[in-house]
Amino acid sequence: MGQSPDSKSTYLKYSPVTGYFEQDEPGTDPRGYDFASHSFGLIEREYDTDAIFDPNHEKTQWQRFHFHIDELNAHAAPGVQFKVLYLGRHGEGYHNVAEALYGTEAWDCYWSTRDGNGNITWSDALLTPAGIAQASHANAFWRTLTTDHGIPLPQSYYSSPLLRCLATAYHTFSSLSHPKDSPFLPTIKEMLREAIGVHTCDRRSSKSAISKLYPEWPFEKGFEENDPLWVSDLRETDSAMVVRARSAMDDIFNADGNTHISISSHSGMIASLLEFIGHRKFGLGTGQVIPVLVKAERIVGQLPPSGDTPWEKVDLCTEPPAMLLPN
Repeated sequence: MGQSPDSKSTYLKYSPVTGYFEQDEPGTDPRGYDFASHSFGLIEREYDTDAIFDPNHEKTQWQRFHFHIDELNAHAAPGVQFKVLYLGRHGEGYHNVAEALYGTEAWDCYWSTRDGNGNITWSDALLTPAGIAQASHANAFWRTLTTDHGIPLPQSYYSSPLLRCLATAYHTFSSLSHPKDSPFLPTIKEMLREAIGVHTCDRRSSKSAISKLYPEWPFEKGFEENDPLWVSDLRETDSAMVVRARSAMDDIFNADGNTHISISSHSGMIASLLEFIGHRKFGLGTGQVIPVLVKAERIVGQLPPSGDTPWEKVDLCTEPPAMLLPN
């Protein structure tokens, strides 16, 4: 892998490398797309490295893909690296159930500011049984890939600190057989969480509470005991989330030398990651995953300014809006 040039003033420029996954293609409709039914969307194709790795045409598509990516990094120019990111949205949470029950308008203006409705709780929402089943579906798919297609598991794991993401990662990966040099120990990163503010489902639990549930999982350096970011009267904007997505990626790309990386996060954060990388929009349902091949190039100079990214005041309701019932 190319080494970064020696400079005090550099930044990483990110871009998607397309032509490898169906989700890269404009003609692929994200609505109802299931990664497990499409082998992550890996396109059946030849690579320029097949002649040396698979001259007798005996390897699987995934084995040839992994070798091809290794070769991209081995022959990368100085300051260039390639990583395959498996961006996974959490399984269905109780907040998803509540929003579907009340409707988005009533959810945003009233119910999202409550901890629950007396029957279910959605503050730092847990997975529903359906959400756990979605993560188990991903687990079965990864198991099939590793046994039948020769694909290794990710080398590194990261997760949002919100409980629904941690549980999704756990149910997806914990029961699989991991190599000793790539154990399943997700790093818990603050910047990978969902849009911050107002919605109690996006207010995280304390570090102590998380650690009690996942005692072996490491926190990133500087992770605070209590949520330092959530406020009840302001909501993070899309532009602010894109800036935060860059911060998270800079941390990972600067510190992690591995190539194949799993990230358990949220629909909003994954959309922000795709946007700043330059990937096409591709909405994910709960429990869905999108793989992205990313090129990061070390540029000498100052990172272009992002402009103002203020948070916004949200119009809230003092009473729950009347539910619209079908005729």
